[in-house]
Amino acid sequence: MKPMPVTDSMFLALDTREHPMHVGGLALFTPPPDAGDDYLRLLREDLLTNSDVRDVFRLRPATPLHSLGYLSWTEDTNLELDYHFRHSALPSPGRIRELLELTSRWHSTPLDRHRPLWEVHLVEGLADGRFAFYNKIHHALMDGVSALRHLQSVLTDDPAARDCPPPWGTRRPPRDRVRPSPRPLALLRAGGRVLGDLAGLAPVTARVASEAFREHRLTLPLQAPRTMFNVAVGGARRFAAQSWEWERLGAVAHAAGVPRNDVVLAMCSAALRTYLLDRDALPDTSLVAMVPVSLRPRAGGETSGNRVGALLCDLGTTIADPADRLAVIHRAMADGKQLFGDLSPLQALALSALNVAPFAVAPLPGVVTHTRPAFNVVISNVPGPRTRLYWNGARLDGLYPASVLLDGLALNITTVTSGDTLDVGITGCRRSVPHLQRLLTHLEDGLNALERAVL
Repeated sequence: MKPMPVTDSMFLALDTREHPMHVGGLALFTPPPDAGDDYLRLLREDLLTNSDVRDVFRLRPATPLHSLGYLSWTEDTNLELDYHFRHSALPSPGRIRELLELTSRWHSTPLDRHRPLWEVHLVEGLADGRFAFYNKIHHALMDGVSALRHLQSVLTDDPAARDCPPPWGTRRPPRDRVRPSPRPLALLRAGGRVLGDLAGLAPVTARVASEAFREHRLTLPLQAPRTMFNVAVGGARRFAAQSWEWERLGAVAHAAGVPRNDVVLAMCSAALRTYLLDRDALPDTSLVAMVPVSLRPRAGGETSGNRVGALLCDLGTTIADPADRLAVIHRAMADGKQLFGDLSPLQALALSALNVAPFAVAPLPGVVTHTRPAFNVVISNVPGPRTRLYWNGARLDGLYPASVLLDGLALNITTVTSGDTLDVGITGCRRSVPHLQRLLTHLEDGLNALERAVL
């Protein structure tokens, strides 16, 4: 048995048929040049014989403790790989459209809690000869950043390499040195740092209040307007995905003097503005995005668990001019990052908890219908590999994340920088966000407008 952190237990408690709490990803590959007609069949057979399974992929929730919920993980000693790893083929004509529809269905289905909480789907039948992996794993085991880091750990930048582990495997790490037990003085120092962080929460709260209310610099929860995205969600999902050249966003960012992430947010703002205008549903008040911020050390190699903070960003959706809208987004993100940069990790988590706290009561009947949303949409930008990667000779062409929806949050946009592209995955409630794929067209239109405005 392994004790379960509170955050993991919380994600399991939130998991229902209407709110499956897994993160996913669609990876698109071009087979190696020497692949034969039986390449994928042989690939499947080879993967099923690989018993090198990373520890996190053997964990399943232990029996819940009545009303207290899940408190520990247990290791599944009889892992059935052929249950977790599945091979499927697309119907004709094998377009990306069919691939996304299949991904939408898989992403709608909850994971079986009696088994380790993950699935990997190998998909063939694309008309252009490519194949795909759709992976999903429960948020209690990995967040988006740790899932991406895990994927990178099984890939390589060498197209000739044929020793890559399976998606559930791991490369053999060097033998760890035995770590000495913590000394009493070190424990006292660590405890002192925690107490210092807690003592610092009061001045942090005062500073946030000053900047938000007096200086009008920070966006706080419950300032967002009600939109068609802020409703109770059903269990069915839609998933849409597309890639953009990272160089295009870089040119806009350089000309405007802003980070590329701000350009991503401006593209999303334009897309949401157009989508809502088409439905005569654009509020008079600007939409607010929750932007997850990784609290992991940049040099760290953690590939499991959850360490994510939350900033709120004014998207400027009431502003028609794309350059002016980008300026509003840039200021909102700069102010939030400056505040987070001055905080300890514990203090940053406390501020993040304040930003998302209203969602703790969202499952209660009537809360979503009768209260203002904490924010309107989640927009994540996950740093990914900046070089071309391969898996046993197959070239990675795209990496599209699929995320979690909750009551009051029917739309999620997650992006990954992969090689020389920005790969965008959009997850929406099938019932509440019709014609989700149109957001992809609106994203392209938004980038075109930014290019005309600043270049």
